[in-house]
Amino acid sequence: MAYFDLPYEELVNYCPPRQEPEDFDVFWQQTLAEARAHPLNASFIPVDFGLSTVDSFDVTFSGYAGQPIKGWLLLPRSRTNPLPCVVQYIGYGGGRGFPFEWLLWPSVGYATLIMDTRGQGSAWRKGDTPDAEPEGSSPHHPGFMTQGIQKPETYYFRRLIVDAVRSVETAKAHLAVDADRIAITGGSQGGGLALIVSGLELSVAVTMPDVPFLCHYRRATEITDSYPYQEIVRYCHVHRDKIEAVFHTLSYFDGVNFAVRARAKALFSAGLMDDTCPPSTVFAAYNHYAGPKQIVVYPYNQHEGGESYQALEQIKYLKQFWE
Repeated sequence: MAYFDLPYEELVNYCPPRQEPEDFDVFWQQTLAEARAHPLNASFIPVDFGLSTVDSFDVTFSGYAGQPIKGWLLLPRSRTNPLPCVVQYIGYGGGRGFPFEWLLWPSVGYATLIMDTRGQGSAWRKGDTPDAEPEGSSPHHPGFMTQGIQKPETYYFRRLIVDAVRSVETAKAHLAVDADRIAITGGSQGGGLALIVSGLELSVAVTMPDVPFLCHYRRATEITDSYPYQEIVRYCHVHRDKIEAVFHTLSYFDGVNFAVRARAKALFSAGLMDDTCPPSTVFAAYNHYAGPKQIVVYPYNQHEGGESYQALEQIKYLKQFWE
């Protein structure tokens, strides 16, 4: 994939007008209040996966509508004081897998909580959390991008975002975790969730969205033929009379609108040849981001972004604050 988006010189200043509904804050305040009316019911059950330096816990907590969400909590076995914790969100289609797939942060010396993704976890890594909510069962294009998109209240990502906020609360609930040193991260969908949660849960200290998805939807659908954004295109192709309703719903879930509310220290990344999450959609969120921020750019990479190079950048970034 050659360059197809704006040149870098324009990306660094790309700050498009935001499409934000008037009741955006009220919508999310009410949504989270409804979720928090249910007890968190966080449980951490020790499990043995043969790891000699890491303690593993099978996590369950109450997400959207009190529905049970799975996860893992991993702790360095050698520890004394409460640890910083990195909450990890997963890319589109993936699930929590096994604990030994998430050893980076315990190896650095931090706790990590991996949130399973409701209803996903069957495309490239297994998951264990069903999407128990029937609201999203109306006609939609295969996938998750248009489930319940007819109105914000029924949209799939309303449920997933609530789960993501509650996962931060779950990490804080464990005695081995320092609640004042929480970072959130992920790639693609996970990066979009890390950005969004940083705009909803202002106690988060650091957010690290890698090649984030869920940003600047309309432009994404207009400049790339790649999935998952193509799910929205195909839905609008069929439902020709629903286009504005679709983008009205999506405006409640656009990372750009959460970016202006975020205050956490932020480390973004972007691939300039990324046709899955085009760089202009990432820079739209980055340039609107209200907190202290940095971005690492990979000029010749697509949606894989920096991979191990970016992991090293994240380690160095967190050590500035937590060592």
